Amino acid sequence: MTKSHNLTGRGRFPWRAFLPKLAAVAIPVALQNLLTTTASMVDTMMVAPLGELSVGALGLCGQFSSLMFSGYWGFVGGGMLFFAQFYGAGDEKGIGWSYGMTWTCMMTVAFIFGGAAVLAPEAVMSLYTDKQAIRDIGVQYLRIVGFAYIMQVFSMAMSCLLRATERVRIPMAASMASVGTNLFLNWVFIYGRLGCPAMGIRGAALATACAAAVNMLAIYIMARLTGYPYLFRVREHFRWSRERLGLFFKKCFPILCNEVLLGIGNMVINVTLGRQPEHVIAAVAVFRTLEGLLIGFFAGFSNASSVLVGTCVGAGQLDDAFERAKRLIYLCSGVILLAGTGVFCLRRPILTAMSLSGPSYEAGVRLLGIYVVVAVIRMGNWIQNDTYRASGDAVTGTVLEIIFMYALVLPCVLGAAFWLKLPYWAIFLCCYVDEPIRYALMQRHFYSGRWIRPVTDKGLAALPAFRARRWSGGK
Repeated sequence: MTKSHNLTGRGRFPWRAFLPKLAAVAIPVALQNLLTTTASMVDTMMVAPLGELSVGALGLCGQFSSLMFSGYWGFVGGGMLFFAQFYGAGDEKGIGWSYGMTWTCMMTVAFIFGGAAVLAPEAVMSLYTDKQAIRDIGVQYLRIVGFAYIMQVFSMAMSCLLRATERVRIPMAASMASVGTNLFLNWVFIYGRLGCPAMGIRGAALATACAAAVNMLAIYIMARLTGYPYLFRVREHFRWSRERLGLFFKKCFPILCNEVLLGIGNMVINVTLGRQPEHVIAAVAVFRTLEGLLIGFFAGFSNASSVLVGTCVGAGQLDDAFERAKRLIYLCSGVILLAGTGVFCLRRPILTAMSLSGPSYEAGVRLLGIYVVVAVIRMGNWIQNDTYRASGDAVTGTVLEIIFMYALVLPCVLGAAFWLKLPYWAIFLCCYVDEPIRYALMQRHFYSGRWIRPVTDKGLAALPAFRARRWSGGK
């Protein structure tokens, strides 16, 4: 469990003790996410010889899976809040019932989206583009990959619990096995190796489904072999009560609303970009893959922030939580600046390897250049919101994101695309017009300390003294 360093703002921050803790959580998670995202990038690269239409279709199918991500990530955010705080307080029963609720809600979302992909792929693709050739390719992919969604979400539920309880190596090892499987089977199924027929885009989908099965089974088996307790106490998972259900959904509901409404907003943005010329659609598909690379790397640090801050809040070490969060916000912004700059410097070999050339290459460079600039502020907002959620404040970031998405971002994007008829890069820039404003508001809320809202007895007991110190200037 997390030990207190008595950080009340008057002593020197213990970087030597803190950085190893950060690295122990952040690096394995970042590597796991990078492996997964690298697999997506390699998928795009291996599909690229099939043509820009296949690349564009693969990217649009990825946007549907991103919508599913938005649907279940609200439960992940709520679950991580409970996992980290109960783990910090040493409450094993709390970990058990909160995991059961989180798993049940996530799997419900997985079955809905998996069913839509398998049973109604034409309707799904019609939402994202008016290009019939791209639709037809996407339908072939969705009909198979929909089966992977259920296994992917199951794996995510287990991984979140493992990460929150500082068992990050198991998901990382499972991801390595999954990515290796995906790469090998892509080579076999897409192009027809080792006696298999060449399946094209359907081969990529089948490889993804097989890799998802490997990931799920690997996590389960390794957790069982290492004696990890919390995944296998099934009776505790379903010991729900009205009080527990109320507490869980009280914390999850704002996050769920945030993710679902943001997912819908992002879908509108992607639908708008899906009405651009075909070379822009291909460039956007490649950009989304590279964006996932940066986000996957950053998510390791964001996850570490949630765990390191949330466990302190659960254990009643609220001053430690505040001081840790303050360092993590700016440290992670610096990390994403370096990572984004590195990707942009390597833009030519990366974009060329992903089959962009001529107008599509120029579009990809512009999109990537805009994103490198805005990503620092965007990720700063993200890590603050994740930190608030792990500390019990699921409302503030949610309200700000939803208000700005629907009152500012969507009107700007739609107006730029359909009223002003601006070029694609201007429409893309409008997607991030809210980030600087939200950052200023999030910083103000951060320094107030009002985002620390424990759910454990230890945290609640320490809260009055913490608030008295913060609101009196630390005296």
